[in-house]
Amino acid sequence: MNTMLDSFWRAVMYCLHPRVIVLSILPVVIMGMLSLTLGYLYWEDALVAVRSSLESFELVNAMVHWLDGIGLGSLRLVLAPALVLFLSIPVIVIVTLLLVAVFMTPSMVALVASRRFPQLERKKGGSMFASIIWSLGSTLLAIVALVATVPLWLVPPLILILPPLIWGWLTYRVMSYDALADHASREEREQLFRENRLPLLGIGVLSGYLGAAPSLLWASGAMFIAMAPILVPLAIWIYTLVFAFSSLWFAHYCLAALEQLRKRNSAAAQAPPAQAATELIVDESPKHVLTRPTAGGLPDSPTKLQDPFA
Repeated sequence: MNTMLDSFWRAVMYCLHPRVIVLSILPVVIMGMLSLTLGYLYWEDALVAVRSSLESFELVNAMVHWLDGIGLGSLRLVLAPALVLFLSIPVIVIVTLLLVAVFMTPSMVALVASRRFPQLERKKGGSMFASIIWSLGSTLLAIVALVATVPLWLVPPLILILPPLIWGWLTYRVMSYDALADHASREEREQLFRENRLPLLGIGVLSGYLGAAPSLLWASGAMFIAMAPILVPLAIWIYTLVFAFSSLWFAHYCLAALEQLRKRNSAAAQAPPAQAATELIVDESPKHVLTRPTAGGLPDSPTKLQDPFA
């Protein structure tokens, strides 16, 4: 817990570093331009597809008639745009996370290592290709979990638990691997994952709840569709800052845990030789000898007594 809190505050301070601020611009620019371009090209087609899908559900038609009956028929106009924005959230979150992992995390891990762990050996247990495969595989599993748990989101408590838990698991998988890829060997990384699974997952879940902050902007976007071109880049920027903070948190925690792991392994490796040297000294210690005089007064062959400390 102390390591988590220490890493948390260090990550907060590192977010104010000029290098981190500059690095956060690139994912925002890429994701913002991508979102606005796709919205410009496919927004109307997406609305038509969603409206036609909604009209095929009797429950939705009944709800629309009920809204007309109570004088809130105008809300039907924002139903399809709000649903399109809602469906866009997972895509934007996942792509932003991957952009941060690719363009920001390696540089931020190098920054943390150079300033706090300059003596930590780099064993190159991971690679960029392996990181991409690992991230894509984890993302696919997270998407499957999201789709499978969507019906459970209708239960009020679960919607506050399941999405942050899934986002936290995905963040933990992606960020922790990238934090250790350059410095830890494969064996060290696997050992750290086994020994620190719960703290790492806890950091990921807390980061997932922090990532829920832009949802307020999405709620506003559902009510004020005309503000979506402004709210979308703003939400992406907030997502980028949250994931950048999460990456720094994982970097501080994982590198500190790696340093402690190597100290423990080094101490354990030195213990057997020291023990063997102690046993050798005991074995070579002089034995207690008792001589028995003979009839001629000369000592007979010595009789060895067992050393009680041997």
